[in-house]
Amino acid sequence: MSFGKAIQFVLEHEGGYVFDPHDPGGETKYGISKRAYPDVDIKNLTEEEAIEIYKRDYWEKIQGDSLPYALSLALLDTAVNCGVFKAGIWFQMSLNVLFKKGLKLDGIIGPKTVAAAQDCDELKVAIYLLSLRLRHYLNSDPRYLKGWLSRVLDLVKELLK
Repeated sequence: MSFGKAIQFVLEHEGGYVFDPHDPGGETKYGISKRAYPDVDIKNLTEEEAIEIYKRDYWEKIQGDSLPYALSLALLDTAVNCGVFKAGIWFQMSLNVLFKKGLKLDGIIGPKTVAAAQDCDELKVAIYLLSLRLRHYLNSDPRYLKGWLSRVLDLVKELLK
């Protein structure tokens, strides 16, 4: 259930086929880029195929089924937009800063990171993670800033429901 709900949020913000010459990802459809998936026919990618990629390469790597929904949603959307490794680092940083968990910042969401998240306020961790994501955007390509900020605000609204 959590993946189904979370992936709908992601897909609502990723949209269809785009080939923006300024985007280093190249061709993109449903948020799946040619740069990340050079062997995928991006133009003809189906939504179902994109969902399979997100489940395998994002949701499973962030341990989405092992985390409370607010964390799994914030992590999935962050991993899709900024990469699984960065999402993992920011998640570990959030747990360390807010709850003094002492996690190694390796970007791998494994058993120690999942265990550290279990007794924490999931909304606080998710919001702190998103604050790190916003800081990242301020140092990125400004032509995408408005859309990225809007997406994070939509995510906060979703978390607060």
